[in-house]
Amino acid sequence: MTTITVGILGLGRLGASVGLALRRYNSRKGAKHEFQTAGVDSSASARAAAEKSGAVERIARTYAEAAANRDIIILALPYSEVASAYREIGLAARPGAVVIDLSPLKSPSLEWADERLPEGVFMVGATPVLNPDYLFDGLDSAEYARADLFDRGAWLLTPGRSTAKEAVELASDFAEILGATPHFMDPLEHDTLSAATEGLPALFGLALFRMLAQANSWEDTQRVTNASFGRATHHLEDTHPDDLRDFLLNNRRNLLPHLDALLATLRELRAVLERGDREALEVALIDAAQTYNAWLARRRSGRWDDRPEQPGRSVAGSLMSGLMGEYLSKRLRRDSKDDE
Repeated sequence: MTTITVGILGLGRLGASVGLALRRYNSRKGAKHEFQTAGVDSSASARAAAEKSGAVERIARTYAEAAANRDIIILALPYSEVASAYREIGLAARPGAVVIDLSPLKSPSLEWADERLPEGVFMVGATPVLNPDYLFDGLDSAEYARADLFDRGAWLLTPGRSTAKEAVELASDFAEILGATPHFMDPLEHDTLSAATEGLPALFGLALFRMLAQANSWEDTQRVTNASFGRATHHLEDTHPDDLRDFLLNNRRNLLPHLDALLATLRELRAVLERGDREALEVALIDAAQTYNAWLARRRSGRWDDRPEQPGRSVAGSLMSGLMGEYLSKRLRRDSKDDE
């Protein structure tokens, strides 16, 4: 059995879940590799939760310490900390290291990586699409990390043009080790879609809360809030204002067209309500419900087309050859059937 060292920068739900999934892999009978993990987080509560759950074997004091001498570096930090983290990674990472960046936007990260990572250190963007069992929980803090968070989900990989093929293959195989199916996406396309599925809900929650909190009736309204309100506004609880600010501003060109479309739809629905048009409202609700149920069924199954399901591919190729040396190539050579 060979050893692969992993540094996890950020021990929130995503980062700690990576650690727990690797720990699960290590415990499997016949596992071909052993992952050794170190993690770091600026939050004392996140560090404590990671230690309590066993998400990482060691807590590092700085980003540089967590990244130094690591084969794989997982970047799962609050968004406002990502740019500065690349500077520390660039100074500490050894040649051949692969940075897997889980940040919500990919185009800015690719620029930071090009500017701050030395030659021979590679970055692959990755966005986890989570286990459908957790689709509706809206929880994002460290205590909700789970080893199966990535099972039956996907990792959307967004490599840059200069990213070595072997680094991309490594990220793909790493996603499978965690229980996810890797898919590839252009970084610009990713950020456009992220504006709709991540940015717009956050912005809507902000607007909803500000509207109600600034109304004269807020003193009474806040007393009757339940799960619907909590789910719609949860970004304000589990994401720091600095992170939301940077996320929304850095992706504003993609976000604004979606915002305009949402406002137009709200105006249409307002007109329907003002007219008291029962039939038009019913049509809108039935159409949305049918489309929603079709989406939910596909999201839960992971099947997005009608083509026959393809058998799992073997990942016994020559990964990382020429980057970290033959020893790491051998570490990640495995047949997916052996890991079931």
